[in-house]
Amino acid sequence: MTETSAVPDRPALLRRGFLLEYTTLGWNVVGIVVLAFAALGARSVALAGFGLDSLIEIGASTVVVWELSGTGEQRQRTALRLIGAGFTALALYLLVQSTWVLAAGFHPRHSPLGIAWTAITAAAMFALAYGKAHTGAALDNPVLKTEGRVTLVDGILASAVLLGLILNAAAGWWWADPLAGYVLVYYALRETREIFSGHHDG
Repeated sequence: MTETSAVPDRPALLRRGFLLEYTTLGWNVVGIVVLAFAALGARSVALAGFGLDSLIEIGASTVVVWELSGTGEQRQRTALRLIGAGFTALALYLLVQSTWVLAAGFHPRHSPLGIAWTAITAAAMFALAYGKAHTGAALDNPVLKTEGRVTLVDGILASAVLLGLILNAAAGWWWADPLAGYVLVYYALRETREIFSGHHDG
């Protein structure tokens, strides 16, 4: 028996999937504005990178909303490729930017706003990722499950950026900020590889 045949109310699960995605969209739209102010104020590569990750999350959620609105394997493959392309762009930007900051020895300022926002965002993204994973599994929808992992990565990255900001503020470890950028590069490349190698159902 497949997961879908055991689901008594597929329309209700679809509505939940849409709600999870629209919530993610709204959160990240607000996040881009907050992170732009925080990144400019602190001159933080990690906060700027996390703002770009929020932009990619918006794109990924939009792709899922589009995919849930239709059917077909071709639609799913296109949606997954679009999400993978977003991760690739993020990884390339952060790799260049973090390397430049480390080479230049640039010291970011402290960012109370960045610390507060990344802490709240980490908790919100982990909760949303949990909901997407379970809803995607119940619907047997690989796109929703993959985007759930995008949201999980978003939570992990928020935690990494938060740690970098705290270390910079508390101990003056300025290099923790670009190192947090490298953590984002690692997770972005890992997700890109899994999406394009066809391991997104795992």
